[in-house]
Amino acid sequence: VKDVASILNEEIIIRKATILYESLRRDFGIDKPKIGVLALNPHAGDNGLIGKEEQEIIIPALNKLKDKGILAMGPYPADGLFGSGKYMHFDAILAMYHDQGLAPFKLISNSEDGGVNFTAGLKMVRTSPDHGTAYDIVGKKVAKTDSLIQSIFLAVDVVHNRLAFDQRHENPVKKNARGKQERNPKIV
Repeated sequence: VKDVASILNEEIIIRKATILYESLRRDFGIDKPKIGVLALNPHAGDNGLIGKEEQEIIIPALNKLKDKGILAMGPYPADGLFGSGKYMHFDAILAMYHDQGLAPFKLISNSEDGGVNFTAGLKMVRTSPDHGTAYDIVGKKVAKTDSLIQSIFLAVDVVHNRLAFDQRHENPVKKNARGKQERNPKIV
């Protein structure tokens, strides 16, 4: 955590937000996703009093994302965004480091179904239960299967969403073996 501020830059935020945006579109079927972006510092830096990363790095990155047509808003203080319930106004939240996003997620998802960890931006679909491997309870007959079952269902849904998205965005005009363009019979 002590190194986050030193490696944080506009390029990383733009790259991660773009991956998240494309995943929300392709993997979850959200046409125009809204992404909430967390601040690095408490109180979003308090206008530079607590830290300048929001003003010097995060806000310029958000402006560049806006120029690309990506609706990424913030930076929001994590405690305020999650504590007020305003996180529900977004399709996803981009955190600046692991526990800043995962701790509230685990608290929020601690329901009957459990939460699911999904890794965006991979060619293959990767989901897992929010509790991880849970080696500490292996063989004790206390493990709940809800999160595992939900992670399997989510993986299947994402595969179906990707196939549908790819088909909707496939080029309707393809070249045949002779190099001539013809309509793609799958898209009619």
